[in-house]
Amino acid sequence: MEDEYAKLFRRMNPPRVTIDNKSSPDATVIQVESVNKHGILLEVVQVLSDLDLVITKAYISSDGGWFMDVFNVIYRDGSKIKDKEVIDYIKKVLESDAFYVPSVNGSVGLKPSEDYTAIELAGIDRPGLLSEVCAVLTNLGCNVVNAEIWTHNARAAAVVHVTDEKTGCAVEDPKRLSTIKKLLCNVLKGNNDLKTGKMTLSTPGFTHRERRLHQIMFAERDYENVGGRVELEEKESRWRPQVTVLDCAERDYTVITMVCRDRPKLLFDIICTLTDMQYVVFHGVVHTGNMEAYQEYYIRHIDGSPVSSEAERERVTQCLEAAIERRTFEALELELCTLDRVGLLSDITRIFRENSLCIKRAEISTKGGKVKDKFYVTDMTGNNPVDQKTIDSIQSQIGQQAALNVKWNPNQSPEPPPEETCMSFLFGNLFKTRPFQTLKLA
Repeated sequence: MEDEYAKLFRRMNPPRVTIDNKSSPDATVIQVESVNKHGILLEVVQVLSDLDLVITKAYISSDGGWFMDVFNVIYRDGSKIKDKEVIDYIKKVLESDAFYVPSVNGSVGLKPSEDYTAIELAGIDRPGLLSEVCAVLTNLGCNVVNAEIWTHNARAAAVVHVTDEKTGCAVEDPKRLSTIKKLLCNVLKGNNDLKTGKMTLSTPGFTHRERRLHQIMFAERDYENVGGRVELEEKESRWRPQVTVLDCAERDYTVITMVCRDRPKLLFDIICTLTDMQYVVFHGVVHTGNMEAYQEYYIRHIDGSPVSSEAERERVTQCLEAAIERRTFEALELELCTLDRVGLLSDITRIFRENSLCIKRAEISTKGGKVKDKFYVTDMTGNNPVDQKTIDSIQSQIGQQAALNVKWNPNQSPEPPPEETCMSFLFGNLFKTRPFQTLKLA
């Protein structure tokens, strides 16, 4: 009865989206008002992130059963949203009550579809792992059409879309799927790993690729110390996320503040993690500037309780640090554009491995017979820069028919100007003056 009443209430109070290009001189302002429901903040942020929009500021309020958020967004080149089709799309999707965000309960494995088979992988990371995975798929007659691969804290996770080499459609034969699973699990396990790689057959349905990667990494407990965090401390300690979890006793909230290096999709990664950990954001503020991002959230568990123990506080801190770090590292970004063919990804990753490059993250996409792949690479130690001689060698082995572009080089990136972090926009300077005390609001 309560569910039916909630549905009726939502129908009587449909979401309202206002998109304004006049209020702010440097950003498009998007205001979303709706009846509150668990996960709605993630839905909104996911839509904006999937459009490759950068959220420079955000003001979040979802107390009292009503959701009202304001986002300042721009494209990565700094321009506002002027395209009417994009504006209409945002309004159409966010004002629809049917928008679906996949559940955290999805399993890891093979997911058949009419167009492709989605393979989800998890295991211990090591140099050359992606090359081995791609070689196995090629030998089994599978063509990789889309994929995303993350590594963090000695773990690796991937969502890979493959088609049958002969038919160009999904792989459906149960025996063949079983063989793929067996061989890939052997690759993910490696020679000396006690922990086996994970692949199981999951139920069909919509899967948001980046959210699944967060869920897989979380299930692999990549937030625990395995050595990756020590490497991060040694390399770029000044950019390590600063996450503080405090009590707000009089309002019965837990207050989370974060200061870290700004980057695209940062807000999505944080909200995705909090949502999947079954926390609700009641109030929040996000501000970015000079390559730095400040975030502040007032949260409770989905059952209405704040963080109640030191162990839970530590786990929230670790999980949020991991969510930030999964896409944050000093690596050379290489973009490959060429015509698609079976075995292309296997050849490219083999060339990277033979040139002593380690793939930290990768985005593989195919459209209209053309591939546009991004690889984030370091040397095998993860510390030393990749020199131009190595890049030239890779280009010569790939051939002139494929364009290999250096999109971003950390060794040529300017240092950000010093900036005093603004410690709280929602409640004045409360956190700045008492960062480690239990909060009491008047």
